[in-house]
Amino acid sequence: MPISLITSKGQTTIPRKIREHLHLKPGDKVDFIIEDSGRVVLEPSTLDVKELKGILHRPGMKAVSTEEMNDALRKRFKGKKAS
Repeated sequence: MPISLITSKGQTTIPRKIREHLHLKPGDKVDFIIEDSGRVVLEPSTLDVKELKGILHRPGMKAVSTEEMNDALRKRFKGKKAS
């Protein structure tokens, strides 16, 4: 299990194994999410363009309202704060 120390300024280095697993590069941002259980999760806050595949309207697809899109975004990013 990778371990990291925290400096007197509250800074830490994300271990290489974790950076590689999350595909983090210098300059990337990360989100710290506190779950209801108290567990803290670290996630990349950058979006890979591959995650956008299939979101555009195609013939035969039901159109989605702005409200439905906003609801989906709220659910997806529940607990995350804007940076």
